Amino acid sequence: MMPKKILLSFLMFFHFAAIAQTESKVVLVTIDGLRWQELFRGADSSLIYSRYNNQKDYLFKKFWHKDVQKRRALLMPFIWREVAKNGQIIGNRDLKSYASVSNPSKISYPGYAELFSGFVDSSITNNNRVYNKNQNLLRWLNQQESFKSKVASFSSWDVFNYILNDSVGDFVINAGIEDLEIPEMDESFKALNEMQRLAPPFISDKVRLDVITYQLAKQYLKFYKPKFLHIGFDETDDMAHTADYKFYLEQARKSDDMIADLWNYLQNDSFYKNQTALVITTDHGRGEVPFGNWTSHGKSIPGSEQVWIAAIGPSISAKGEVKNTDEIFTKQIAGTLARLLDLNFNKDNVFK
Repeated sequence: MMPKKILLSFLMFFHFAAIAQTESKVVLVTIDGLRWQELFRGADSSLIYSRYNNQKDYLFKKFWHKDVQKRRALLMPFIWREVAKNGQIIGNRDLKSYASVSNPSKISYPGYAELFSGFVDSSITNNNRVYNKNQNLLRWLNQQESFKSKVASFSSWDVFNYILNDSVGDFVINAGIEDLEIPEMDESFKALNEMQRLAPPFISDKVRLDVITYQLAKQYLKFYKPKFLHIGFDETDDMAHTADYKFYLEQARKSDDMIADLWNYLQNDSFYKNQTALVITTDHGRGEVPFGNWTSHGKSIPGSEQVWIAAIGPSISAKGEVKNTDEIFTKQIAGTLARLLDLNFNKDNVFK
């Protein structure tokens, strides 16, 4: 149920007139399991100097600064150089800005299902590879005349094939270690398919490297010009689960680098320039330090419900770090993304 008090959020700052004469597009990037603590506070010294990291001097030199604003900019420079200046970021609980998942499971499949459907399905409680029967934003968009064949999702985790239900086959869903198979593929796609076949195994044979996911998505963006594109990064969550703080931080930085490259492309392509909103978020939080287990998350781990949302684009005014907000929920994201496209999906569950 929506809180009685009107939610402070993105939509009250949007300026739709700024893009009224153009065709709006959205790119959504999800970074699996990246804690709000690292995004807003930067590297955690208690984890740098802990059993979760065997390269303490290296991490201290690369990611530590006593000033929290400089420290977080070392970790995610694009977010703090570009989005904080020209967009909005919600979820810094130190500033009384709250964003949370509504689902009680606080793990990935339920989190993404909530994000893309706009509500919590109480039957989705685990990460099992079972097709999601609920309508999702991407499928719904693809059913709109102006978005037909202009919707796509590229993800590192193969479970997105089930979350977004690729059994229907009505829009492009490419996830995990699977070849991209689309009409009229040029040599760049074939090379990326070959690269992922030859790359060493990552966490399992179900997850591919984020850099390959990103390059496939970027090539698709260039050649097919989708109006809605989802890119799902996964390695931050994988590295946390393996209790490797060094690689967790390194991958957070690489995610930021890829998002910066993506934004640069969007700003230099006539189809997307000044017409595209970039929204970045995560599917769940993690345990807190020192009170919980930062390597994991779930219904029994405090902090697992805590997420964050960042956005930049012509319809999003420059509010930077949003402070003193009522709580915003992941289930509101789908309807809000549709509103960015001047459409109503799950219209009663949007940011207001």
